[in-house]
Amino acid sequence: MVSARRSFQGELPVVAMKRLGEALASTEGTAQYELDFGRDEFGTSYLDVRVQAPLTVTCQRTLEPFVLPVTVNNRLGLIRSEREEAALPPNVEPLLVADDSKLSLLDVIEDELLLAMPLVPVNPDSTLPEEVVGPSPEEISSEGRSDNPFAVLRELKKT
Repeated sequence: MVSARRSFQGELPVVAMKRLGEALASTEGTAQYELDFGRDEFGTSYLDVRVQAPLTVTCQRTLEPFVLPVTVNNRLGLIRSEREEAALPPNVEPLLVADDSKLSLLDVIEDELLLAMPLVPVNPDSTLPEEVVGPSPEEISSEGRSDNPFAVLRELKKT
């Protein structure tokens, strides 16, 4: 694949990625991918991975599901042993290839999506319910509360 500079593109149903599905609220949707094999100017074999997928995750603020658009654009250096990792350029992530040179592209795509997901997904459009947050400072001051909790300290300081 590397020598021929092969490229692949297509769609994968999210439900086909079992490990990813365990981290999601729903396995609906499809992932669009583009994979390009090649060799850089230093002779390092690589795989460029570009994936876009709408993943349904659970918001950790509201515990409601929402669709999180995930985009992956990474270059993976294909190595056969961990010693070769040190020779990779700084912007290239290592991908250990088995001795038989076989590579599961589904697993690579799934791994990259798992790595791109946030550890704690939060819907940017969400707000906490009022029973969790409590009244706002404006509401407290409008209730006519005039006693200052630090007034006692002010009196102690005067003496």
